[in-house]
Amino acid sequence: MRAEVLRQEGSGDRMNRSRTPARRWQIAGVGAVAVALVGVGLGVASAAETKAPTVNCPAVAGSLGAVPAQAQAEIQRNLALLNTQIAEANKRLITSQGEGGANFIQNAILGPLQDKRVATINRMATAIGRNAAKPQLNVNALATCKLNQGGGASAAEPTVVATAAGNAGGGNGNAGGAAPTVNCPAVSGLPAIPAQAQAEVARNLELLNTQIAEANKRLITSQGQGGANFIQNAILGPLADKRAATLNRIETAIGRNAPKPEGLEKFATCSLNK
Repeated sequence: MRAEVLRQEGSGDRMNRSRTPARRWQIAGVGAVAVALVGVGLGVASAAETKAPTVNCPAVAGSLGAVPAQAQAEIQRNLALLNTQIAEANKRLITSQGEGGANFIQNAILGPLQDKRVATINRMATAIGRNAAKPQLNVNALATCKLNQGGGASAAEPTVVATAAGNAGGGNGNAGGAAPTVNCPAVSGLPAIPAQAQAEVARNLELLNTQIAEANKRLITSQGQGGANFIQNAILGPLADKRAATLNRIETAIGRNAPKPEGLEKFATCSLNK
């Protein structure tokens, strides 16, 4: 009986010893799989961090020439829309990485972007043509964008354009055509506008046109009021103050991200078109 017990215990020890290497190989195998999975994960992360390309579009503002004051606001809105379209295309390039085949970017992103730009550029040409000679633009060339590989930044479309002679109220009058209109200097000589300031500068340039329109309306509705200095004190003086404040805001907006321009107040004072 004693001998039988000893044989069983010895047999159990041999079985435990034989299982130990197996467990070690199992542990080693699990570790190797874990390392492999980590390696795969690192590879995925590296691929995800690859920078998407960005769109590179021709600038349009410089091809428009001098823009009639009556069209300034519409032109600025459409130039800002070009920037919005570029931003949307860049976002699509990021979110669609790995989708489609060789022609995916052209068919799904660059092609539709070109169609949008054609429509926007044509609207600007039409807006100018209502009050001046319609610009003859190479629309397809201006609308066609390429790619900046490796995530290079897209150039922002300038939204500041030269103003043609005249103003938004030029030629307006009352039923008898007797009311004068204000004649304000065009804002010129602005530096390149940083992308971060484009929207704010465009809003304030549009506000200058709104101020002119309001002054012209006041010239019509106030005919016959006051004395010799009424127009200067009640219309031209307040208009100059409003324009000075707006021009200062433009300087400040540019100065946050680039050298601040000085002296725009010289464009604040307006005279009359009799």
